[in-house]
Amino acid sequence: PAGSRLSCPPKSKSTRQGKSVRLNINARERRRMHDLNDALDELRSVIPYAHSPSVRKLSKIATLLLAKNYILMQ
Repeated sequence: PAGSRLSCPPKSKSTRQGKSVRLNINARERRRMHDLNDALDELRSVIPYAHSPSVRKLSKIATLLLAKNYILMQ
């Protein structure tokens, strides 16, 4: 019958390899973003303004701009 799953050809080796490559790329990107976020959290912890209890967690760009300004003031 039309649209039956049984009529679909099995996935080729190259399709499986492509999926494996994509999964590896995705995992590497997740690690990269996790490392970047950890580094930004560390930067936030040493910026004087950033760890006041009344201040929300700074965005990435706000963290970098505040750090840049702090460095330039030294």
